[in-house]
Amino acid sequence: MRNKFGLLIYVLLILNSCSNKSQVSLIESSNFNEGIQNKKVHLFTLRNSNGMISQITNLGGKVVSLWVVDANGNYEDVVLGFDTAEKYIEAKEKYFGALIGRYGNRIANGTFKLNDSIYSITINNGVNHLHGGLEGYNAVVWDAEQKSESKLELTYLSKDGEEGYPGNVLITTVYELKDDNSLAIKYRATTDKSTPINLTHHSFFNLKGAGKGTINDHLLQINANYFTPINKEIIPTGEIISVQNTPFDFRRLKSISNGLYNQNEQLEFGSGYDHNFVVNGAGVRTVAKVVEPTSGRVMEVVSDEPGIQFYGGNFLSGTKGKNGKTYEYRGAFCLETQHFPNSPNQPNFPSTILNPGEIYTSICIYKFSTQP
Repeated sequence: MRNKFGLLIYVLLILNSCSNKSQVSLIESSNFNEGIQNKKVHLFTLRNSNGMISQITNLGGKVVSLWVVDANGNYEDVVLGFDTAEKYIEAKEKYFGALIGRYGNRIANGTFKLNDSIYSITINNGVNHLHGGLEGYNAVVWDAEQKSESKLELTYLSKDGEEGYPGNVLITTVYELKDDNSLAIKYRATTDKSTPINLTHHSFFNLKGAGKGTINDHLLQINANYFTPINKEIIPTGEIISVQNTPFDFRRLKSISNGLYNQNEQLEFGSGYDHNFVVNGAGVRTVAKVVEPTSGRVMEVVSDEPGIQFYGGNFLSGTKGKNGKTYEYRGAFCLETQHFPNSPNQPNFPSTILNPGEIYTSICIYKFSTQP
């Protein structure tokens, strides 16, 4: 009898422990049943075999949620976003979780010269062009096909003249939630005219959980010996300078706040960190790592791109997001794998020109794990 009673207590303790674990709370797919641009908006749910879940909409290819376990088995949604399509459309924050193109980041004065022609593209960020313009890829409805429980394929035909860019560009983006607890994003594009292209992904991460305070206590490592300094308009000057003895030295893990408040012209120009780093090496390699000490969550960024933009949430200002949570100032970070900003106007930067007959490819992987 005593043994049975002990077993019952043990079972109750296990059940109580399980019930105390934070659980996944999915957004209703009906919240994304909208008709936009004569296309249907949908919300897709991806799962891997370990219990990791992501919800992605074909409206801008946005990652709406990403549920990641911590060191104690608790799940949290670690990306900022909204819980209806309508809120994404109306929001001031247009880039939460989005696919970005035709050109991620900034192009100075919204102009560039290509094959003896000067192109004027949409100006939407002061006097500059940012993230593809007023109706960049973050704002369009992509054609979507869920290939499996863990894989989603999105396609979009970006037409000649869209936002001022030359060429019909056909883009395919594949999201895959892999069993190594990574979210892999693969891009492929072709064009019928020479054009600049620089695709990237713009999730805003907080590894404590979206809306759970500042990210300044996260530990960050960026595998870069150099970065591209900017002017007052956050446009690269064309220089490539060493991170050594600057607040931009993240070659070893350190808290994001370490150096953030230094007297530094570059930090003043960016209102904090909003800079492109020149990633060491070539090919597919680990380009960055983030550790959140309280939860034990770790995120590694793997890519074949030559650069990565680190943005520290400097312009977040109390937006209300999923479940009514407030997204506070510096309450998220972005790590956007990319070619360099303003490359079409900087001949010493790696080229971003795609020509007819060529195939553009890029890969970005956000891989999650835990540590004690």
